[in-house]
Amino acid sequence: MASSGRDFDPRTRAFSDEELKPQPMIKKSRKQFVPDDLKDDKYWARRRKNNMAAKRSRDARRMKENQIALRAGFLEKENMGLRQELDRLKNENMLLRDKLSKYTDV
Repeated sequence: MASSGRDFDPRTRAFSDEELKPQPMIKKSRKQFVPDDLKDDKYWARRRKNNMAAKRSRDARRMKENQIALRAGFLEKENMGLRQELDRLKNENMLLRDKLSKYTDV
């Protein structure tokens, strides 16, 4: 999902079942206080790595949610257009049946 929201085309982009599967609920572990005297270089390296992973995860989730919202909006608009076309065709069909009924028993 490296593409931006502007590149997203709902007609060509289909989500896989894996992408749409709800994520499992993961219980957070309790925060453990780390005293200042134990905050060495290894600790800060782990913190930076974790902060970057959390940012990537949030960004990926946000992008997926935005793409799903775009696709839903596109599909709603397409659905509305199809419903209007269906109504128009039903009316046309009724008019043609009325015209035909003048000439035959339908």
